[in-house]
Amino acid sequence: MRGIILSGGSATRLRPCTKVTSKQLLPIYNRPMIYYPLNTLIKAGIKEILIIVAPEKAGDYLNLLGSGKEFGVRFTYEIQDKPNGLAEAFIIGENFIDDENVCMILGDNIFEDDFTEDIKNFKKGAKVFAKSVNDPERFGVVEFDENNKAVSIEEKPKKPKSNFCVTGLYVYDNRVVDIAKNLKPSERGEVEITDVNNWYLERGELDVARVNGEWIDAGTFDSLLEAQILAKEKLQDKLII
Repeated sequence: MRGIILSGGSATRLRPCTKVTSKQLLPIYNRPMIYYPLNTLIKAGIKEILIIVAPEKAGDYLNLLGSGKEFGVRFTYEIQDKPNGLAEAFIIGENFIDDENVCMILGDNIFEDDFTEDIKNFKKGAKVFAKSVNDPERFGVVEFDENNKAVSIEEKPKKPKSNFCVTGLYVYDNRVVDIAKNLKPSERGEVEITDVNNWYLERGELDVARVNGEWIDAGTFDSLLEAQILAKEKLQDKLII
């Protein structure tokens, strides 16, 4: 299993804080934000991790994280010139992924749950993690049937079919690279991760698990504050780096 942390983008909603550094390097209590997704991957035993960053911020990541030796892993760095969609990470990371399965986590997603066993026990297909939220129209929305089986996923729908959205942790088998390479960009001009998930869903190979603990997509000032509180009160004894 290879790991990817997607930490691109310009985070304009967090200006002026992100004028001189990346959102994912801002402090969440006593650690940089990116340490939290790193913990998720490292706890799951992933030793090879690709960090995808915006070109103007690459030096900041190198200064902070280095080669990964300090954490007992090895980091590879790649540039995402423009935020062309989450699924572009698998195109950028094609050579890094090689013939392995891959777990991708977004650099601004902070979870209370421990996904170690989910990642370690993954064999084939795809696995994503859904959480009930108050504003599902901002995300990829999962519709479940009466047996709690996922039947559809829709990207940023105006009329969500449920309150469950796909969070920023994804586990795929090696086919994801070719799937991403063959996707057509959406109307937003992005290679959508929802299209990847629907490819597996249509073939009956997508497992959607529920997130039990708190989950924060730390892209606004309010969610940054929530992340600070979560990190201080609930995450400190769960971190290994």
